[in-house]
Amino acid sequence: MHSLNLPFDAGSAPNILCLGAHSDDIEIGCGGTILRLAQQYPKCVFHWVIFSALGVRATEAQRAAALFAGATAIRGPLLKSFADGFMPFVGAEVKAVFEELKTTAPDLIFTHNREDAHQDHRLLAELTWNTFRDHLILEYEIPKYDGDLGQPTLFVPLESEVCERKVRYIMDSFQSQHTKRWFQQNTFLSLMRLRGMECNAPSGYAEAFHCRKLVL
Repeated sequence: MHSLNLPFDAGSAPNILCLGAHSDDIEIGCGGTILRLAQQYPKCVFHWVIFSALGVRATEAQRAAALFAGATAIRGPLLKSFADGFMPFVGAEVKAVFEELKTTAPDLIFTHNREDAHQDHRLLAELTWNTFRDHLILEYEIPKYDGDLGQPTLFVPLESEVCERKVRYIMDSFQSQHTKRWFQQNTFLSLMRLRGMECNAPSGYAEAFHCRKLVL
């Protein structure tokens, strides 16, 4: 398996746009990669955007963003109050948020997978590609009851310590989700272990993404 590197050096300050429909999506989908990028590019800036963060979920989102991105490296989090499950029905308002995000001039974008079974996730993925047409976009995956995990095309190997820290931050930050049977440490570690096996990661762990466009 061949490795590719991001077009940044250690002294670069890339703008990284992180998009999530719900308060825990970014952390579950690409939290380990964010932790790795923060170590690899100490000057990077994370633009953190959550479209549905209401009540306690807003407080949880703020705490998690600070843990993952670091207080000095984050712009936001920008928290919106769209109702969970209803975003496709207010698509014009969601699109308006994306138009405003153009000013972030991102070098790298994390968003949902366009084949995700959750309608909110799919809409954000579609609008990401609709808005940012000449950017490096990585679509992350979210485990769920729907069983929509596919065959990702890009893998980010992670040290086991990073994976453990990711899971610890998720469990600590999102206390309101602990009643969900799938929201468990083993769920998150198992998916990273599976992806690590698929890409032959030295540690055995990785996160995986759908990358639809690359130019060599």
